[in-house]
Amino acid sequence: MAVCTLCPRNCGISRRPGDTGICGQTYEIKVARAALHFWEEPCISGEKGSGAVFFSGCPLHCVFCQNKSIAHGNAGKVVSTGRLAKIFLELQEQGANNINLVTAGHFAPQVAQALEAAKSQGLAIPIVYNTGSYEKAEVLRSLEGLVDIYLPDFKYMDAALGRKYSHVRDYPEVAKAAVAEMVRQTGPAVFAERGGQTLMERGTIVRHLVLPGCVRDARAVIRYLYGTYGNTIFISILNQFTPRPWLADYPELNRKITQREYDAVVDYAIGLGVENGFIQEGETAEESFIPEFESGE
Repeated sequence: MAVCTLCPRNCGISRRPGDTGICGQTYEIKVARAALHFWEEPCISGEKGSGAVFFSGCPLHCVFCQNKSIAHGNAGKVVSTGRLAKIFLELQEQGANNINLVTAGHFAPQVAQALEAAKSQGLAIPIVYNTGSYEKAEVLRSLEGLVDIYLPDFKYMDAALGRKYSHVRDYPEVAKAAVAEMVRQTGPAVFAERGGQTLMERGTIVRHLVLPGCVRDARAVIRYLYGTYGNTIFISILNQFTPRPWLADYPELNRKITQREYDAVVDYAIGLGVENGFIQEGETAEESFIPEFESGE
């Protein structure tokens, strides 16, 4: 990380204290929240919750990000690798169904060390890697054997949308390579009964958040995923897009998606033959889905 090239932006920053990359972080691990989380897919959260660790910073900075304070690195506390390992173990002791690493790619080497340390001390629940998919395949390969479940977004098939809303010119090609590596590592999904819950033990769930006015692109994403992986993966179609105050500069995004838009995407997936998937029902675009993050020192 002396010349950081962990993410596809390749900003080359040293990431010493006072010298942050595009992700907004130095080499010091910064965690915004660590707690049981109940709003993932049912086979991830189950009844007891997923042990979610939200890492500060992000290489994407999507304009519609619901976790803006964490993505910009303004929230969180610095922890050591050893402390991070203990956090994993504490979440396991609280009954977490898994450890859910949320946006951890810019800390991948340190997270790998913490996982190895925690596993040597008794961490035995599955590890979930929760990402926006703007990841290098070689960085993901370094996590092989440590991660059991990948939970990536596939945000756009149209590169122009990636440029406009996430400020990257190559999102589709990067995400395709990243998801391919994830699926290579996990293979088809494996489920098990634990404590009366049906939980995923291994596999890949690819999420797509339907954006207002972007039904055509959503269909393209699902067509690509199903055409490439069939029912090897699960596809999770999300309707929880939440308008935020800062979207005034993007009036086309300053609204919730309509039921008609969401139904059009779901019906398209069903028509293609998608069998392994998740959909959301009812009113999910609420602030209750947006966790509070620690701010300050």
